[in-house]
Amino acid sequence: MLRISIEPHLQVRADDPGAGPALDVSRLVGLLGLIESTGSISQSAQASGLSYRYAWGILRDAEALFGGALIAKTRGRGSALSPLAQQLVWASKRIAARLSPTLESLASELEIEIKKLVDRAEPALRLHASHGFAVAALHDFLETHQVRHDLKYCGSLEAVAALAQGGCDIAGFHVPIGEFEQRTLARFAAWIRPETHLLIHLAVRSQGLFVRPGNPRGVTGLRDLCRPDVRFVNRQTGSGTRLLLDLMLEARGIDSSRIEGYSNGEFTHAAVAAYIGSGMADAGFGVETAARRFGLDFVPVLKERYFFAIERERLQSPALAGAVAALRSGSFRQVVDALPGYDGSLTGTVLTLEEAFPRGGAGR
Repeated sequence: MLRISIEPHLQVRADDPGAGPALDVSRLVGLLGLIESTGSISQSAQASGLSYRYAWGILRDAEALFGGALIAKTRGRGSALSPLAQQLVWASKRIAARLSPTLESLASELEIEIKKLVDRAEPALRLHASHGFAVAALHDFLETHQVRHDLKYCGSLEAVAALAQGGCDIAGFHVPIGEFEQRTLARFAAWIRPETHLLIHLAVRSQGLFVRPGNPRGVTGLRDLCRPDVRFVNRQTGSGTRLLLDLMLEARGIDSSRIEGYSNGEFTHAAVAAYIGSGMADAGFGVETAARRFGLDFVPVLKERYFFAIERERLQSPALAGAVAALRSGSFRQVVDALPGYDGSLTGTVLTLEEAFPRGGAGR
């Protein structure tokens, strides 16, 4: 099967007349990342498929371009990254975290359009969902099992609106457990109806505060975000996580305008974590998996359920059969369970809105 991917390509060149060719930072960062983990330039060069001499050449060229050292020798630890090198590694992580979902969506759209022209195949399953690690895992799972699908990452409200308007076949959205459940459900009432839709349970996941390792600012709750020594990074306007945070702040009487950086929005949980990991902020809010993957500490605040909404009459349709079977499989449930902060015990369970929300469905 045809597979298309789009990768960001970062280059740096000197802003001087007659400057040499641009430096491929992606190769440099890959080498630096290995040096950081192994403490050895020779081992890192070998792992990269480079000769020791060539790896040193990359490092020397980069140091000349940036005007600073990238590697520092430390007693008993071998080679370590300088602050400049660490910043380059984190910049690469931030770029990947911020752009990957958008590029994946574009690649998926392009792949489907090309396949239509080449083999005249039936249209792929259209999946719209807010970005999350279980959704990304489902994308990989469907790819592995050759289930044709077109994944578009977007906010929860945009996803369910697309489902109601015929713009997608499956819409992903998340709802907090507890005091904010009904107010969050009310946002989806115009598009998800008990008589029209069913829900497939994806996972229960933990949402909370991301803080730097060791929590140097002592952030333990939402009120700490208002302190002048705490810099915050948010999710983008319209995302389900930002809407949830807005609700929590309102309920606690916290003025978001007092939070430094509240207007700074990142498109994914991973991008928020990378922003903090690079030292550009002290705290953020999102799912636990992102914090763990970027080596951050996590302060749990609440749990929420992530669902996929589909039309009732299409549950047994051939178009949805592959995706529904994947969601209900034991092997995919194990994949979800392996994600930090995710509970996959109910993954694949099909529910009516009344069963999922017995105190009143989204359409009530």
